[in-house]
Amino acid sequence: MANKFGATSTTDEVLIGVNLKGKRILVTGVSAGLGVETSRTLAAHGAYVVGAARDLAKAEAATKQVREAATDNGGGFELIELDLANLASVRAAADALLAKGELFDVVIANAGVMATPFGHTADGFETQFGTNHLGHFVFVNRIAKLIRDGGRLVNLSSSGHRFSNVDLEDPGFEHTPYEPFVAYGRSKSANILFAVAFDARHRARGVRATAVHPGGIQTELGRYMPPEALQNMVAQINQQLAAEGKGPFEFKTVPQGSATSVWAAVVAQADEVGGKYCENCHVSTIVPDETPLGMLNEGVRSYALDPKNAEALWKKSEELVGETF
Repeated sequence: MANKFGATSTTDEVLIGVNLKGKRILVTGVSAGLGVETSRTLAAHGAYVVGAARDLAKAEAATKQVREAATDNGGGFELIELDLANLASVRAAADALLAKGELFDVVIANAGVMATPFGHTADGFETQFGTNHLGHFVFVNRIAKLIRDGGRLVNLSSSGHRFSNVDLEDPGFEHTPYEPFVAYGRSKSANILFAVAFDARHRARGVRATAVHPGGIQTELGRYMPPEALQNMVAQINQQLAAEGKGPFEFKTVPQGSATSVWAAVVAQADEVGGKYCENCHVSTIVPDETPLGMLNEGVRSYALDPKNAEALWKKSEELVGETF
């Protein structure tokens, strides 16, 4: 299909003329940033959105505009509790949804953490891998039968996947020094690989899975980064851009950052995005592993789309969480 959208497109722009009345969409991480904007624009086009968050009080305050958009446009909105860093919470949330038995047209796995200090989830997993990947792995797989035939899964990944492939021999940094962005990279590669493997398992019934990079955005995701670290990263990117004769880096707005999630969820053709990695409202191409890490460089590394790598991660993830899907 012809694609008229790009890096500066917003959620409202990609949904012009799209009617989502009758659609049920689940979005994780709705207490701030991208999750709130994604939910708002979907509800504003008539969708019934189920928002998942660890801190319900915070999410309740943050999603006032989502409820207003739903009320004004024939959509709906409700909150459920989900702490991705605690598998007891993950399983309880999934069980509650299964008990209700209401189907979803789309699941958007939006929640995540970035560059955290070394730590562990409630179940003993390294914080970023445990929260960003394993929490969603268990949650999505447990509710997979609630995704309607022809539905879709959208995993939020990042260009940060280029920091590292997954390490299935040492996922918890027990034998290698901990580096916050290496851990982030592992978890974001896992988000893509999970989409690849989920897509392979469910495409026979028309359910497709994709992973997206929202772009460089200033949200709560960066709360663990010292201000000077972000400044240094942007300075390095600007040096690179200047050497290429380009202008300085500009952060995306939250509506621009949420646009690719929305586009991949309800605008793009299923066969176009299924099993792929998307950014700037289009499917990305594979780039060599030596491609710079900068936030402006498009493309996905081959290890993140490798079906064998995806299957190995799936098997290791099942082993770690003690469940087979």
